[in-house]
Amino acid sequence: MFRVVGKILKPNYVTEFRKEIRALKPEEAVERVYKEIGSRHRAKRVHVKVLKVEEISAEEVQDPVVKKLMSGGKESVQQ
Repeated sequence: MFRVVGKILKPNYVTEFRKEIRALKPEEAVERVYKEIGSRHRAKRVHVKVLKVEEISAEEVQDPVVKKLMSGGKESVQQ
């Protein structure tokens, strides 16, 4: 598990992001973040600035969808 922190710097849209990604290597996590942000926000790679990539344990995961995927539980993700 990795947490990737960064910014999207488009001309009319600037925002910060934090994504928790299941990956084996930090490079793979960054690549998946580029793909997700590119598809959801139509941001090119030059507009995405990755500030930090850190490995996290299963207990540190905050995203409820990722938690459910890791636990394999049958409980609902909706709050």
